[in-house]
Amino acid sequence: MANRADVSMPPTVKRVAGALRWIGWISFWTQVALGVVSAVVLLFAGSNLSAPTQNPLNPAAPAAANPGTGAGLFFAVLGLISLFIAAYWAFRYTRLARQLKTSSSQARPRRGDAVQVLRFGLLISLVGLGLTILGMQAIAGSLVLKSFEQGFAIFSGNPLRFITPLDLFVVQAAANTLMAHFVGLVATLWLTRTVNRQ
Repeated sequence: MANRADVSMPPTVKRVAGALRWIGWISFWTQVALGVVSAVVLLFAGSNLSAPTQNPLNPAAPAAANPGTGAGLFFAVLGLISLFIAAYWAFRYTRLARQLKTSSSQARPRRGDAVQVLRFGLLISLVGLGLTILGMQAIAGSLVLKSFEQGFAIFSGNPLRFITPLDLFVVQAAANTLMAHFVGLVATLWLTRTVNRQ
């Protein structure tokens, strides 16, 4: 039965369905893997960075939160949420490939439907890239500020002014999210080219 469907399927549809299936799965698993790593790192770092830290040289001083939290983490988390939406959308490409492989030509999605799905995937990846870049800019800005203040931190003994490994974990998580959005964007652009090719 599957062989009969393959025989009745036009070569263009077969090529597009194969590309949607393979590129969709590669994009999906890459985004999920990088997204899970980023989520774990952001969850761990966010819970530790947002916890107030006591100045060890002046215990009477009120505890203060790390200045690297806030906008940077907020946009990084928004970028991560959009990454999981993009991963779902990449999974949808594989379902679209399955619909294209049906033996009934009336049941197959039209080319315009496939292009519409891919355009929405591009939009998701672009929005995610933008949000994550905003987060990275805010995080990098706070790290630059901390690097300038490290000389003062030695004299004041304020641990919040030192760049910590947790700060760098947040940067790594945002970089992983950026990479995953980039993979999704490239995959969707490749699929758009494949669908639009005659």
